[in-house]
Amino acid sequence: MTGEPITILYVEDDPAHAEIAMRNFKNSRIANRIFHVTDGQQALDYLFRQGDFENPDTSPRPHLMLLDLRLPKVDGLEVMKRIKADPEFSDLPVVILTTSEAESDIIKAYSYQASSYLVKPLDFSKFNELLEAFGFYWLMWNIYPR
Repeated sequence: MTGEPITILYVEDDPAHAEIAMRNFKNSRIANRIFHVTDGQQALDYLFRQGDFENPDTSPRPHLMLLDLRLPKVDGLEVMKRIKADPEFSDLPVVILTTSEAESDIIKAYSYQASSYLVKPLDFSKFNELLEAFGFYWLMWNIYPR
């Protein structure tokens, strides 16, 4: 995927966190397309092309998903469980980006094949640092299958 934009599905219900992340990726000039949804049901609808997300031209399959855990309608762990049980999405890298440091959440996330588990720092500048490091690693250095 080097040099090509990648598609990211960003699942985040907190508007402030979403705005910080989207602005950070834009300011870092990281070539990508980000599709933001605000709850777990929208994430499932997007991935399985249901409802408002039926059209693959406007809802392309993501190369990477950023997933919060504490979501309305369907929580992030349930989203992970459902998509990783489907062969079409078993290889989709999912990075958990959450405020939860609960050991049980970390264990469940990795048991559902999370690619990474990142805890959002409460400090604004630390959150920006985390997102910048994430951007460089996942979007610049990591290699995706074609």
